Amino acid sequence: MSAIGAGSAGRVSNGQRSEKAFSFLKYETIAEGLIAVITLERPSQRNAQTRGLLVELGIAFDFAEADDTVRVVILRGSGPTFSAGHDLGSADDVRERTPGPGQHPTYQCNGGSYGGVESRNRQEWHYYFENTRRWRNLRKITIAQVHGNVLSAGLMLAWCCDLIVAGETTVFADVVGTRLGMCGVEYFGHPWEFGPRKAKELLLTGDSIGADEAHALGMVSKVFPDGELADSTVEFACRIAKMPTMAALLIKESVNQTVDAMGFSTALDGCFKIHQLNHAHWSEVTGGKLSYGTVEYGLDDWRDAPAILPALKQRP
Repeated sequence: MSAIGAGSAGRVSNGQRSEKAFSFLKYETIAEGLIAVITLERPSQRNAQTRGLLVELGIAFDFAEADDTVRVVILRGSGPTFSAGHDLGSADDVRERTPGPGQHPTYQCNGGSYGGVESRNRQEWHYYFENTRRWRNLRKITIAQVHGNVLSAGLMLAWCCDLIVAGETTVFADVVGTRLGMCGVEYFGHPWEFGPRKAKELLLTGDSIGADEAHALGMVSKVFPDGELADSTVEFACRIAKMPTMAALLIKESVNQTVDAMGFSTALDGCFKIHQLNHAHWSEVTGGKLSYGTVEYGLDDWRDAPAILPALKQRP
């Protein structure tokens, strides 16, 4: 097994040198190099996504894609949950956004220096939307191994993978509608993953579904006991890794192109612009102070982490 972890540079098995020390994730290969495992490593923040984490994730996916030995990539999270979504204010997030020596360099490129709606539109396109779509089309088979809470932008990381396997107590929800007044996340896969009416229900209420219902919807491929999730995911990945690489890629391409022909990519583009309109609305309403809604407008206070209720069919 080879690994590249926090604070260390490393090599992938094709000899390419990493120029980036990972601070927020770990990259390793197992099963004689056939499987790459990417582990999000911000457990105390429930793997909330900072700019640094997302940029590192792109590098890690690039490592796996460039390595001709790797056939399957597993994306997972350390700690109690897979990912709680975008980071909205941890010390890392504040440091990365604040001008100065600690600011992440991506906030001064790709439109970051322009200001206003243009900055937000370009920045979110690069670092929330187009990167996720790029990972969806990675030239490897990808498996999201999820557990605990998969919330809002955490859904994006799972949905861009070809397959999702879940621990039996996993919870899926997008709470940005009820807590931030936003129309879902930037990579708007909700109608395709939940179905149209279920997507409306979950976004309008902030309610959640569990692993078994996600499996019944076809969103999740396998549900394993929580204590067996890691080992069972590797076993599942090893089965898939036996598939000839050409056949595996063409299966992925055939399904993705079929969904694209049904309008998936076009809908993603359109919904991203609607998302930006929603941000612009809140920016205007709040006098440019915030790009999302607050409790003064009838929303739940996300800082209090209100309970996420299950979407039970007999509960109003």
